[in-house]
Amino acid sequence: TDEIMQQEIRPLVAVDIIEQLHRQFAILSGGRGKDGAPIITFPEFAGFSDIPDEDFLNVVTYLTSIPSLEAASIGFIIIIDRRRDKWSAVKASLTRIAGAFPGNLQLVFVLRPSRFIQRTIADIGIKLYRDDFKMKVPIIMLNSVSDLHGYIDKSQLTRELGGTLEYGHSQWIHHRTAIENFAMTVKTTAQMLQTFGTDLAETELPNDVQCTEELLSAHTDHHSKLKDELKLAVKQGATLLTCIREPVTRSANSKLSPDELENVATVERLLAQLDETEKAFDQFWTKHHLKLEQCLQLRHFEHDFREVKLVLDNLMEAQAGFADIGDSVTRVEHLLREQKQLEEKGQEPLEKAQSLALHGEQLIQNNHYAVDSIRPKCVELRRICDDFTNETKKKYDILGKSLELHKQLDKASRWCEAGIYLLASQAVDKCQSQEGAETALVEIEKFLVTAKEHQLSNPKEFYNQFDMILTLEIKANAQRILQKLEDVQEMFDKRQVSLKKLAAKQTRPVQPVAPHPESSPKRASPKITRPA
Repeated sequence: TDEIMQQEIRPLVAVDIIEQLHRQFAILSGGRGKDGAPIITFPEFAGFSDIPDEDFLNVVTYLTSIPSLEAASIGFIIIIDRRRDKWSAVKASLTRIAGAFPGNLQLVFVLRPSRFIQRTIADIGIKLYRDDFKMKVPIIMLNSVSDLHGYIDKSQLTRELGGTLEYGHSQWIHHRTAIENFAMTVKTTAQMLQTFGTDLAETELPNDVQCTEELLSAHTDHHSKLKDELKLAVKQGATLLTCIREPVTRSANSKLSPDELENVATVERLLAQLDETEKAFDQFWTKHHLKLEQCLQLRHFEHDFREVKLVLDNLMEAQAGFADIGDSVTRVEHLLREQKQLEEKGQEPLEKAQSLALHGEQLIQNNHYAVDSIRPKCVELRRICDDFTNETKKKYDILGKSLELHKQLDKASRWCEAGIYLLASQAVDKCQSQEGAETALVEIEKFLVTAKEHQLSNPKEFYNQFDMILTLEIKANAQRILQKLEDVQEMFDKRQVSLKKLAAKQTRPVQPVAPHPESSPKRASPKITRPA
């Protein structure tokens, strides 16, 4: 039903009645009356009465549809040329026009038959049958074209009617079909653009890179084809405009008829419509293409984000696995090398993450439509990078402390061993003399000075320094070594006391001893007073 309705309301075009138009039983030459009324001429045509009613109605309806509404509203002027025909032909023409003319009539001019008898019959017939023609407009019977020139300017009449208006029927048909074809092209192109625009507006954006690339490519190709169609349409219109203006271009004295001027205006209007349609389409396409490009950027960003995030998560997991702080210098140094390898391994992913976050921020600055999706991912990437960097620094700090601790414990242990060895190497017999005891004391004092170099003289300070890394195992080992230090220190203290006693004993002065009385001679001696 819709198709039938569309066919019914679609206006006639030249191509629909091309054969009837070529018969030239009615023409729209382009001439106008003094008040601008369009002129339709019915030239001499032998088989006028044999024309089917449908063909006659179609041609006349088509011709009356061509002038502008403003010109048509003035009313049409009909010129019926029957100079070589009979009264019967005049009557038949008037009857047919009166019964089927679809437009608003203003005047009807009849060039009556030139032969005397037919002219006389025509004069009588027009008086007798005027009311039968059912025309509400004047019917003016003319004897010659000269009489016609009294009503219509010669410049508005064709050569056949003694005028100067240039008219070629074949060219007229060619121009009409070209204009109507161009109008159809403009309409079809606009519909194609509208359909494509609707499809674009209803297109759902894909969720992956490949589909987005395919969609962008397909839409771009379609857009390019439509732009080519637009260029061809514009070229068609420009060529048609040149053809219509060709008489004026060829001769400066030539002027376009009112109908030709209307044709020019029609083509220019169609070109302007085409230009407006193209501008609107380009504006819409620019927005759509930008959205597709931003969608592709987003899909690439999301794809890269997933890849980088996976690598970073693995790095964080590997880093979390480095819980061991080592139980010896060798083990801690091995852990530091592994931490260094992990740090170097994470350098490239971290750089990619930072670069991707920077790219995301650039997308946001460029007014990307998916800001709410991009910004959280940028924040997360930077957070993970900061977490990895901070955790790495923390690991290095802990392992550095652990290394320092175990080095000090190793030094302390070696110091204890060396101290025990020193004490064991001091021979008891050599220490009995003053010189031996003093030598041993000097050796001990020199050795005890090195205890301060290991910073192990204060256990409380030691625990405070390494409290953050003291596990139960390390703490037990440290307590054992500290106890050993204390024991060795006590051993040195006792040895020092002993050696000092020996040295002091050897340096005591010899007291004079008075002889017993029995052993002294019994003789009187004088008393000698000695100083105390």
